[in-house]
Amino acid sequence: MKLQKMSIITDEKLRRKSLQDIEGETDLLQKAAKIRYFAQQCRVDVFEMLYKRGNGHWGGSASVAEILSTLYLHFLKTYPENPKNPDRDRLILSKGHAAPMLYNILAKKGFFPMEELSTFRELNSILQGHPCMNKTQGVDISSGPLGHGISVGLGMALAARLQKKDYWTFVIVGEGCLNEGQSWEGIMAAAKFTPPRLVIMVDYNKVQLDGPCSDIMPLDPLSDKFKAFNINVAEKVYDGHDVLDIMKSLDWAKENQKNPSAIIYKTHKGKGVSFMEDNYKWHGSTIDDESYTRGKGELIETLMKLKI
Repeated sequence: MKLQKMSIITDEKLRRKSLQDIEGETDLLQKAAKIRYFAQQCRVDVFEMLYKRGNGHWGGSASVAEILSTLYLHFLKTYPENPKNPDRDRLILSKGHAAPMLYNILAKKGFFPMEELSTFRELNSILQGHPCMNKTQGVDISSGPLGHGISVGLGMALAARLQKKDYWTFVIVGEGCLNEGQSWEGIMAAAKFTPPRLVIMVDYNKVQLDGPCSDIMPLDPLSDKFKAFNINVAEKVYDGHDVLDIMKSLDWAKENQKNPSAIIYKTHKGKGVSFMEDNYKWHGSTIDDESYTRGKGELIETLMKLKI
């Protein structure tokens, strides 16, 4: 028992040292490479977690891996030892079905023990199928019903202004969120009240639960829609799987922080597993044995190629 406990402590120290190495890297190219490897490792871990649980959402978790990893390792001001620190930056995962990826990153950051990941979606687990702020350290708002994230983010950004705080509020949305009228009501209100440091990040993989967005509810031209609602939107559509490009998008956000803004990222649902990519059937389907063997092999092969 003592030896097992010592092993856990050692693993914890190594994990923290590895994260400190990434976060403290001053060479942006090297840092981007390290974050890319970290994101791919998270994909491997999430794939394993969902296979063992027998349910959960792979597609949307895989598409947002680099965006979340870059935020947590390069930009966000967080306090794992004091998750409710009022000066922390806020992150709202409006597309709450991507919770497995968020949980994996939060655990690696030290918000809760890594061992909790094995309890995903169990009864009374702190890690439910969608984020719950009352159960999970590091989750700023409960999400799941698509569409309310932008409204909540607007409230947080307005609170920052009233309290004279300079924290950032990031809201990650998907197509399902933007199909909801409440999202556009929130966008319209954001344009009216103009709180600073509010950023809407669109994980634009163009695939939904029941099929391609072009069939379900087309959103293009999405950039023009944000502009029509008087939201400052980045002219460039960034590559949501290119960490250096995501870093550049965050630089753009800094330059435009006085008003609410939107950034669109081109991504692939189910990124990393060839036969699952851009396929709506893998939005939340169970990963069977054959798919697990094939998919895990592809993910590991990519991980090895990315190793520094």
